[in-house]
Amino acid sequence: MLSGWMRAGGLTRRMLLAIAAVALSIAVGQPTAAQDKLKVAAVFETPIEEPWVNQIHVALLRAEKELGIEYDWSESVKSADFARVMREYAEKGYQLIMGDAFGAEQIARRVARDYPNIAFVFGSGLGPADPNFGVFDNWIHEPAYLSGMIAGKMTKSNKIGVVAAMPIPEVNRLSNAFCAGAKEVNKQATCTYSFIGSFFDPPKAKEAALAQLESGVDVIYAERFGVIEAAQEKGALAISNMSDQSSLGPDTVITGPVWDMWPTVKQVITLVKAGAFTAQDFGGFSFMGKGGSYLAPYGKFEQKLPAEVKDMVAKRQQEILDGTFRVDVNEAVPQPG
Repeated sequence: MLSGWMRAGGLTRRMLLAIAAVALSIAVGQPTAAQDKLKVAAVFETPIEEPWVNQIHVALLRAEKELGIEYDWSESVKSADFARVMREYAEKGYQLIMGDAFGAEQIARRVARDYPNIAFVFGSGLGPADPNFGVFDNWIHEPAYLSGMIAGKMTKSNKIGVVAAMPIPEVNRLSNAFCAGAKEVNKQATCTYSFIGSFFDPPKAKEAALAQLESGVDVIYAERFGVIEAAQEKGALAISNMSDQSSLGPDTVITGPVWDMWPTVKQVITLVKAGAFTAQDFGGFSFMGKGGSYLAPYGKFEQKLPAEVKDMVAKRQQEILDGTFRVDVNEAVPQPG
């Protein structure tokens, strides 16, 4: 019967072999061409709208469109559930698992050790771990410094505020860079710091910001969500953080450091697809020179900022990109004054 089909020009021997190969691949669980998308998952400790994790999420959504990955995620995952969620993705065949591990650092690392053939890349304040646990962080201290320079020029009271998550190295370096920039251009400027003890508590951040504004602060760094709302109510100026948040207060938000996770995500996915992934620190892809961070557009303040301020910032930005000026990485707990 088969020989009759072959003589009639129906199924050739080559076609039969191809069909058999596909059947065999399905039987043993090997990917076929239609199944060959890289499966990527993300596990986030905070809600997806929290700017830190949202920047990772946005980059992975872009990778889904441009790099052809299959992407799924879980948000607001508490430490007690972190290992379970990670393991569920691993058991479902996801080849790359990303997320933020700051509150579940040791948990994430233990799970990764149990799946040495899966790539894990997490936001972390610690180093990578062989063979498969890579790390990254939001190294956006350079645009934070530029934002501070603007704050130093725009303050009228010489009182500048920072409302941030908690005094950990990742937050400290942004707060310190911001105030260093302000003090470079305004020797009279002083900085006040408030830490809310949470990565996502907008009401508490707003409360802390209102207290600062009532004490005379007139330009405030909104390292956390909730601060811009307070500045808007009090008619103060604000510097946003992580993403372009001008839409939250067009007449309040001057600019702010933006973290673009696309260079990091693209590099990681490229390595995993090529079978060349190794446990490494991908933090360098967040620097301005790699396109991983930049200063948000001025929006309505494009016309409000004095030309000399914009020129000053543009000059310093170019110096950073040229490597002729380096923003200090100061991860010590910020001191008021």
